[in-house]
Amino acid sequence: MAANETTTLAALVGDNEKQIVPEWLELQKRTGVLQTGRITEAELTSQSTEFLHLLRNGLANGGVEISNTAYTPARDFLSNLSRSRALQGFSPTETATFVFSLKQPLFNWLNRDKSVTPADAAKIIWAVTILLDGLGLLTFDTFQKSREEVILRQQREITELSTPVVKLWQGVLALPVIGTLDSERTQVVMENLLQHIVDESAEIAIIDITGVPTVDTLTAQHLLKTVSAARLMGADCIISGIRPQIAQTIVHLGVDLNVVSKATLADAFAVALRRTNRAVVKLKTAKTYNGQPKAPAEGGE
Repeated sequence: MAANETTTLAALVGDNEKQIVPEWLELQKRTGVLQTGRITEAELTSQSTEFLHLLRNGLANGGVEISNTAYTPARDFLSNLSRSRALQGFSPTETATFVFSLKQPLFNWLNRDKSVTPADAAKIIWAVTILLDGLGLLTFDTFQKSREEVILRQQREITELSTPVVKLWQGVLALPVIGTLDSERTQVVMENLLQHIVDESAEIAIIDITGVPTVDTLTAQHLLKTVSAARLMGADCIISGIRPQIAQTIVHLGVDLNVVSKATLADAFAVALRRTNRAVVKLKTAKTYNGQPKAPAEGGE
């Protein structure tokens, strides 16, 4: 676009800013952006006014190339807006519409300007289309990246929450695993278990896989890595929750777990107690206190 056409467009935006914003807001409202309750009309008005001001400065100093440094403030504004809306739960369409809906008000005011020839108007419309499309795609890309970051963070948080390490007894830990074990989750499991082994000075760690739907070669390898890491920290491992189907699968795969395994967590806990020279016994008679049964002392020792 020629310099005079760019100047014309910048002047058009600057001179009619107060009239363009209401038209633009009306188009955004039609998409239902305010009905979600995630943003107020005052916030939307402030965002629209600020972006239009930044766009005018970009047009006046950088033409229509969004890579120009004159558009840096506008790009930064859209990036921040996209991240904010991603966290607020807006959809990609709702976010990108913020930019794309500006086309119609600009075209309307361009058509009302009788000083612009039809030939120049066509060039300006084409240039504005390319400019706003580029800014809209920037908004969409930033939104997608922000959403992916949110999803990844949530996945990590869920993984950490789904792999708690439970202290069953002094020196005995249990790690119930629910769901599929992959490389990333195995790393989280291993880190949690090793840290608790150090913190509790644990002698035995029970890895319960009752909640693991299937065990394939890869899952077995991940289990072995966790067991080996625990052994290096001085804790023996017991695997519990070996169901008949999983046992058959492991045999068919030819995987040697090389670790004590039990069918249930209770069986594994009993083995752990024996290894630590402890036992849980049932009291023959319960002591009474004021005629009421008295609970045995904690620890059962």
